[in-house]
Amino acid sequence: MKRYIKGLSLLTTITIMAASLTGCGGANRAAQEASPMPTSDTQATEAPAAEAPIAKSEQASPSPSHEAATEECESYEAAPMAPAAGYESANKAVTESYGDYDERYNNINPGESYEKPEEAGFFLTQTQPLSTFAADVDTASYANVRRMIEDGYDLYDINGDAVREEEFLNYFDYNLVSPKAGNKFGVTAEISTCPWNSEHELLFVGVKAEESFSEEMPDSNLVFLIDVSGSMSSSDKLELLKTSMLDLVDNLPGNSTISIVTYASREELLLDGVGIKDKKKIEKVIRSLSAGGATAGQRGMEMAYEVAKENFIEGGNNRIIMATDGDLNVGISDPDELERFIEEKKNDGIFLSVLGFGTGNLKDASLERLADCGNGNYSYIDSKLEGHKVLVDEMSSTLVTVAKDVKFQMEFNPAKVNAYRLIGYQNRTMDAMDFADDTKDGGELGSGHTVVALYEIVPTGSKSAINLKYQNNDTDANVSTDYGTLALRYKEPDGNKSKLEEYIIGSKLYTDTPSDSFKFAGCAVEFAMILENSEHVGDATLDDILDTLKTIDETDEYKDEFRYLVRRMAKDA
Repeated sequence: MKRYIKGLSLLTTITIMAASLTGCGGANRAAQEASPMPTSDTQATEAPAAEAPIAKSEQASPSPSHEAATEECESYEAAPMAPAAGYESANKAVTESYGDYDERYNNINPGESYEKPEEAGFFLTQTQPLSTFAADVDTASYANVRRMIEDGYDLYDINGDAVREEEFLNYFDYNLVSPKAGNKFGVTAEISTCPWNSEHELLFVGVKAEESFSEEMPDSNLVFLIDVSGSMSSSDKLELLKTSMLDLVDNLPGNSTISIVTYASREELLLDGVGIKDKKKIEKVIRSLSAGGATAGQRGMEMAYEVAKENFIEGGNNRIIMATDGDLNVGISDPDELERFIEEKKNDGIFLSVLGFGTGNLKDASLERLADCGNGNYSYIDSKLEGHKVLVDEMSSTLVTVAKDVKFQMEFNPAKVNAYRLIGYQNRTMDAMDFADDTKDGGELGSGHTVVALYEIVPTGSKSAINLKYQNNDTDANVSTDYGTLALRYKEPDGNKSKLEEYIIGSKLYTDTPSDSFKFAGCAVEFAMILENSEHVGDATLDDILDTLKTIDETDEYKDEFRYLVRRMAKDA
């Protein structure tokens, strides 16, 4: 794979994809059921508000603390940086040494497999005003790449296909507004100059789901489907999973149940619907788990769903949590057949989440697809801290679904937006016609869960704008100054008919002084674009990201750790 800065102009990177939009757009939506249309002008104007490397799983502390990360960053800042610390300079040095092909690239762990669709280009608003995609709240990509960086990977060791920009973006918390009464979602929007291309603008859209309970999460029927084959024997796999499970058990509500199905040379039911009040029994079985043998489970997945159905809790959270280092030999060998099986079972109200562990064998794309098919989430656990974050801190939003088949559709106004591109979400984009089609699957959002998306925008009238000669180019005829309208479709967790909410993205949302949330979101995707060698990286450098991070006051231990990772990559470059 070639590693080089593309340096292409907008004229060569823009994708003009004229499409038939019959039946789509505002006229079609106006004919659908009436729904309140709060405007983002009023609802969302405030917001988005050298030592040898040690593997994270072997560190005494699973992740730098807030103070430790800050101290580490400051120590890096105190040391003078090499003039060639920027990405383009580092890339030039490697190209001179190795040519366009870096022989070290993607050979660190050849047993790991990653894949993602080609990066999307820009779309002209006049020919394709609608951008449609399914909600995605997975965070595995960020945690996995963090593991690579902390294990000593440099910029050219990281497989670009392992980097999913939307998962970097959605790993962090942002200052988003909550839903108003009668709405399922709260929408926060903000627009400012694009950090990596001063001729463009960046649109921040954050969506926060309602919180379905106020005091404690509903009872859960959790079935762990655990890979205990020999490859799971290392400390960053089964032992880390056991620690995370024990942490979860300590935090489940009183009437929840735990079941455990293991698969290796054979499948085995170790716990069958044991009440969480019997913690000693559950903890004893968890601690007794050991890895060994081949991965040849004949019907592990089927057994897990059978157990989940037998212990089904009406109105509760019924979920299978699959934990593996990547091997999917669970009795259904054909991937398409396995996905169909999982999709059928979710209709019974049993969802599937996936936890990835360890190195060397991770089948990232396959694990992500399984979680998507099962109305669940895909997370990568690289430390005790991450296990606590996924299974305890985010338990309600990760495990309790409040809206399923959630779809986003942004309709842009050509009077304001000449062209746009959605950053990330390549494997979640949908045809415009699928938005109102209730047979088409969307994504799932849990209680209080948030989804953030960024659009890079070419403003109408800018130097980068492209005007069509033979199309209606009279944008002055559109007197609206709105950037566009965001439409959200979703189904209730037990429903089959979708509902619609719409939010206007007004021009008043543009600001020359963006919020901390806006700035940090930009940093997150800039870092992702540099790591994956995006053709849209523009003027982004690691040093620019660090400079922006210094201006952000809102922080937490995860954002401090992000700064540490950026600084580490800049130092190594």
